[in-house]
Amino acid sequence: MSPVDPTPEPQAGNDLHERNRDGQPPAHPLEPLSHGLRNRCFGCGEDNPQGLHLAFSVEPDGTVQAKALIGSNYEGPPGHLHGGIIATLLDETMSKANRARGEIALTRQLQVEYLHPIPSTAPIWLRGHVEKQDGRKLWTRASILNAAGKELATGSGFFLSVMKAP
Repeated sequence: MSPVDPTPEPQAGNDLHERNRDGQPPAHPLEPLSHGLRNRCFGCGEDNPQGLHLAFSVEPDGTVQAKALIGSNYEGPPGHLHGGIIATLLDETMSKANRARGEIALTRQLQVEYLHPIPSTAPIWLRGHVEKQDGRKLWTRASILNAAGKELATGSGFFLSVMKAP
């Protein structure tokens, strides 16, 4: 859960870290994805007080996921997340999918599909995976889902690896 959320939910029961894509408990516990360094990254940085402080886990197949409640500080239309924040969430999720693959990569292209308005007061789930890698080039996808598993936004990106992840 993101520390941006002023009233974090309990972590038991419906937490994404305890469920797989079908809503069932996973066969294997999920591995937390550690950044390794404290940083000021807006998406995941511990040293950024205004950041989203997203915490991702990795499934055995390399898919990354996180649960977050972003809150009203990042609204566009009343009660809904700003489109730029939605793009940021997708970009951050894809970045973490690249990192789970052992790559630190920079976004070269980002495409976002805004499928439905995303409420700022409800928990969301972020999921991402690398579709293809060719040397330093990575093609990655991400989605934002609501509690019922409905896709609210999707993103695809082309990334260039700049170094191996620590």
